[in-house]
Amino acid sequence: MKVILYGATGMIGQLALRESLLDAEVEHVLAIVRKPATNHHPYQEVVFPDISDLSIVQDKVTAFDVCLCLIGVLSTGMSEADYIYHL
Repeated sequence: MKVILYGATGMIGQLALRESLLDAEVEHVLAIVRKPATNHHPYQEVVFPDISDLSIVQDKVTAFDVCLCLIGVLSTGMSEADYIYHL
């Protein structure tokens, strides 16, 4: 299986990345991230600062089986109104 993780550097994204790399059925992981990872990683990474324009990654996301969209904001320290605004 080939997996795309869109937002793999966030809290939930890191968990999904870890599980994908540990899963024997996953043969390839493509992580689309806003900031590059600071660790050495056994997966392909595309740094994509502007997540509003998907045309930049369009040619890189063909022939994959699964795409997980893991982009979000961390609610820690936010008021409920601010969190809802960012959703």
